[in-house]
Amino acid sequence: MRVVIAEDQVLLREGLAMLFVDGGHQVVETLGDADRLLATVTSYRPDLVVADIRMPPTFSDEGARAAQELKAAHPEIGVLLLSQHIETAHVVELVSLGGFGYLLKDRVLDVGEFLAAAERVARGGSALDPQVVAGLIARRREGDPLTALTDREREVLELMAEGLTNTGIAKRLYLSERTVEAHVRHLFTKLSLPETQDDNRRVLAVLTHLGASHE
Repeated sequence: MRVVIAEDQVLLREGLAMLFVDGGHQVVETLGDADRLLATVTSYRPDLVVADIRMPPTFSDEGARAAQELKAAHPEIGVLLLSQHIETAHVVELVSLGGFGYLLKDRVLDVGEFLAAAERVARGGSALDPQVVAGLIARRREGDPLTALTDREREVLELMAEGLTNTGIAKRLYLSERTVEAHVRHLFTKLSLPETQDDNRRVLAVLTHLGASHE
């Protein structure tokens, strides 16, 4: 996997580069701001771009806006955004494009899960931080179909939104795959979402539903 990293904090930027290299991947370029990101990606055509949401000069949403430009120009390239705090403003629009992830920076400390998420995004999948997913769910209005879900179905929904397959969900919740499949069928029915064998489309459908009332 070929990776471009855009992060203004030098230590974190170099640390991320080392994680990818140690994981057997190639870091083709690192940047300290988002200004040259699109040109760099166009030149190197990496499999994955990892970028901080807040970068110079305003430290607001430069990374997220750069991600939107990247996905518009190169939809096949995976984009993984990192943030110190939960910011959901651009999440729904970006994840609907596929090949997108958004993790809080402390997730980097779990190297195995972080690299697995990065690889999933590079393959066109999704990887959303569980706190971000929980935030989207919490913003739903009263009377929403989510209120009909059981606690277990909510857990399954959150893990689906993170990008996990039924197998991954079963391992995380210590359930059988058959039990997870039943929960998935039930929550799809309650949310009026069509069933599909495509895990990525399934996640995108759920996230689109979750974000329908998000402002």
